[in-house]
Amino acid sequence: TKPIDLDELLIILRRALKEKALVEENRELKSKIHHTYRFDNIIGVSGRMQEVFRKVEKVAKSDATVLIRGDSGTGKELIARAIHYQSRREGKPLIEINCASIPENLLESELFGHEKGAFTGAVQRQIGRIEAADGGTLFLDEIGDLAMPLQVNLLRFLQEQVIQRVGSTKDIKVDVRVLA
Repeated sequence: TKPIDLDELLIILRRALKEKALVEENRELKSKIHHTYRFDNIIGVSGRMQEVFRKVEKVAKSDATVLIRGDSGTGKELIARAIHYQSRREGKPLIEINCASIPENLLESELFGHEKGAFTGAVQRQIGRIEAADGGTLFLDEIGDLAMPLQVNLLRFLQEQVIQRVGSTKDIKVDVRVLA
């Protein structure tokens, strides 16, 4: 508006420059993430590792659920990240959860979320990690440590791509690729 208030114009210009810088920084960080989790950044020159890389490259292009096996410390997390960042879901969330590090009685709520009042201490609705990964990838590390009742709920999610928050009867449709 006229007359131009120079102080107000200066504030607007500073905000615009700051926003432009943030957008550029965001773009640069996304590029670095993509570069960091390329297959050729994972150390391994043996024939077996090259075979693993070929398999990873092949499964990254699909939406298939993938089981990553290996001893502790062999880089299963790096492989999971490489699969995600080389897939069509790379711009969507990659949610990682270590099933062994969360107490069994909290893991169901952590994975599926819960409704307010579902249990003591549930003072508000909370979405779970599966719902947070919608459109992206869920990496379930140490999945072999899941309790049997929780495996039943996870199986339903894997088969139907549907979850229910703890304390709810409403089905929630999700589109999540699972790496375990």
